[in-house]
Amino acid sequence: MKKLTLLTLSLVTLSAPAMAASSAMINVNGLVCDFCARALEKVFGKQEAVSDIDVNLDTKIITVNFKDGQNLSDDALTALITDSGYNVEGISRDE
Repeated sequence: MKKLTLLTLSLVTLSAPAMAASSAMINVNGLVCDFCARALEKVFGKQEAVSDIDVNLDTKIITVNFKDGQNLSDDALTALITDSGYNVEGISRDE
């Protein structure tokens, strides 16, 4: 009976969905070069809640991926970007 209980618990644990990490897509005005992208990667890399960031210079969209269970408010995201010298056009979330 113990083996059956352990097997059942193992299967439930393995089949339970992992908590999905959320992300924010930020439209930014002023991104023109690779230096812009690297500067923002450095700024966001210092944030505890951020797992990684993708800066797309063609679309002018920054995708910020957060660690499980963590996040940054729209105001915090806007402040990080405007303090770096860029303008936020809009923020959308994928949660």
